[in-house]
Amino acid sequence: MSADALCNAAPASAVAPPRPRVARAFAPASVGNVAVGFDILGHAMAGAGDHAEVRAIDEPVVRIAAIHGTVAGLPLDPYRNTAGMALLALREDLRLPHGFELTLYKGIALGSGMGGSAASCAAALVAANALLSQPLPPAALYRYALDGEAVASGSRHGDNLGPMLLGGLVLATHERLLRIPVPPDWHCALVHPHCVLETRRARAALAGDYALGEFVAQSANLALVLAGCFQGDAALVREGLKDTLVEPRRAALVPAFMRVKQAALDHRALGASISGGGPSVFGWYEHRADAEAAATAMRAAFAEAGLGSDAFVDAVDGPPARLVDPLHDMP
Repeated sequence: MSADALCNAAPASAVAPPRPRVARAFAPASVGNVAVGFDILGHAMAGAGDHAEVRAIDEPVVRIAAIHGTVAGLPLDPYRNTAGMALLALREDLRLPHGFELTLYKGIALGSGMGGSAASCAAALVAANALLSQPLPPAALYRYALDGEAVASGSRHGDNLGPMLLGGLVLATHERLLRIPVPPDWHCALVHPHCVLETRRARAALAGDYALGEFVAQSANLALVLAGCFQGDAALVREGLKDTLVEPRRAALVPAFMRVKQAALDHRALGASISGGGPSVFGWYEHRADAEAAATAMRAAFAEAGLGSDAFVDAVDGPPARLVDPLHDMP
């Protein structure tokens, strides 16, 4: 090589590395609504979740190669699949010249009240985002995740998606995600009975008339919970963590709900209610030991009704979706 060529050559450090062709991500479960924030409040919940493997392909399409795990019979048509629709929205909006091939590993049962459809969206988007030449911040993926979630529930709501993308407790409007501070010692006990309650059926139970006073009471409770979280004041949260609007209309859809809720409250819960559309039930606690004891009692209450269940205990300020090492973290 000539001296001129050597002088004009770019230093090795300036050569951009090639973008990866495949990425894998995990999205945790979530507690939707958190009793007082229907469709707009949720928190991440470690212990269960979905994995997604996304591969960049030359064709300008989205393909779903396979779906494995706890759920069978999900559509491979991307327009009828929550994660597929989210990737289609991402491709179209960014006008990407390439496409994606997706493989899902479901770890959350659908119709569980643990954000199963949202987890697929979040995991797929986080993996696909890592393949972009200019990856987006997590909050920027929200709009595409809403497109995907609408496939499952028929509406664009982010109470599960927000915490999966940002972690912790998140207020999710149609346009904005706001992470709410929560003391690190506060824990959640989440118990999932072995039965299915479809999201659309749970939402249908909310049809009908509501009194103005119900909305006023629920607004007051939401304000108390948010103020209590910002101030780290458990007394405020304990006063407000009560669902006067949705829970009364869904309680009959969850087997043994009142017994399970009472078991949660009996262990010094700040509050307890239905997680998302149900049938899972959650309780908030100031200390992990109380949450663990409550989870055992809640499982026993479901067992008395003839239902097996799974219990998860983790910090309310739970982790967001993340990229994973396929050699160690994939199912």
